[in-house]
Amino acid sequence: MTDDLRTIERKFGSLSEYSIQVNQWILKPIGAWPITNSTTTVEKITSRILTVICWCLSLFTIIPGVLNIMLEKENIYLKLKTLGPLSHWCVGGFNYAVLLLRKNDIHYCIEHIRTDWKMITKSEDQQVMLKNAKLGRYVAGFCAAFMQGGVFCTCLALGAFKRTIEIGNETMAVYTLPCPAYKFPVQTNPTHDIILGTQFLSAFIASSSAAGAFSLATVFASHALGQLSIMMTWVDEFVNRQSRDENNNACVNKTGIIVEHHLRVLSFIARIERIMSPICFMEMFKCMLGMCMANYYILVEWSEQNIQNLITYTMILISMTGNIFLVCYIGEILSEKCNNIGDMVYMTKWYRLPDKDMLSLIMIISRSSVKIKMTAGKIIDMSLFTFANYTLLLTESTDDSKEISTAQAASSFNLILSDNANEVSNSKPSV
Repeated sequence: MTDDLRTIERKFGSLSEYSIQVNQWILKPIGAWPITNSTTTVEKITSRILTVICWCLSLFTIIPGVLNIMLEKENIYLKLKTLGPLSHWCVGGFNYAVLLLRKNDIHYCIEHIRTDWKMITKSEDQQVMLKNAKLGRYVAGFCAAFMQGGVFCTCLALGAFKRTIEIGNETMAVYTLPCPAYKFPVQTNPTHDIILGTQFLSAFIASSSAAGAFSLATVFASHALGQLSIMMTWVDEFVNRQSRDENNNACVNKTGIIVEHHLRVLSFIARIERIMSPICFMEMFKCMLGMCMANYYILVEWSEQNIQNLITYTMILISMTGNIFLVCYIGEILSEKCNNIGDMVYMTKWYRLPDKDMLSLIMIISRSSVKIKMTAGKIIDMSLFTFANYTLLLTESTDDSKEISTAQAASSFNLILSDNANEVSNSKPSV
């Protein structure tokens, strides 16, 4: 493992860069990577230009889509069919705005990771950090690849192929778009290709915003879990130091270091929650809406035996379920690990320590008794309980035939809010 640490450090320049590299790959192309003191003038200008381009491309898709729903005289099914893809672009735009507004918090978390890698020099502790960094890196990469691949395949299926329609006794092949645009002559080939290209780019921006947010949550949460694991080792070493040689415990010889590190980790988790809270809220709402819409589309396409669209909507449904599970699992495991710190300290022989050291560990036990939560908009707890409600809703909505609608999506979202209300009101406030 020591050789592994040296190899990675030699390849990537530093171990901290290995931890955050995937996040850089996702956020830099859309101009959402934080600007630091080491950022060059060219990089700053490029970032601002990319931000303007991304907003223009996103609005070029969103505005015509909204106008199409409001002004185009179509039946309710076609309007609902437009609402699903349009919600992806709208929520993607919101996520992008949050990433830009939370750049300072993202920068703080990145610098926190870099500082931790510099502060912790013990080989065994660095191996724990590397293990969690690898986990966060792989999960973030898989999440980004799955989301980008799913969106690309969806846009390809909905926009790259002609659709056959029947008008009277005539059958015609017409061009379609992933998100219908109001008053654009999409049946002419150059215009269709240009609009389709811009929608592909805007879909990439929207999915990159969501993938970037989820990858940040994954990498940051993995780092926090690694720090909590290291802290548990420190506490165990400290409490049992009397039965060991003092020279072998030079890394942790004061309770102040442990308490300070505990507060650093809690502050780091609080920043993660601050970044992810609005994004999780919008993603929850989008997935509730998208889930009901996708179920409705699947039922309609099933009756029409449209295998191509059926596969597309099934992929969307799986992707949304995966997104919800990821953020719920992150919230659950962070909350559980923070609570385990207090339990672990309590189960040690802390009462045999000197009074000063004993009081310091009691502070950790007391602080760990406050439940740490990841929330969606400070309303919904991101936990496996919430995901269980989501899957239950998915099962029930599948049995409701074709009566699934936007109103049902809203009522479903309210149901999850009400299920979390009692738990939130009876628990202590989150960090």
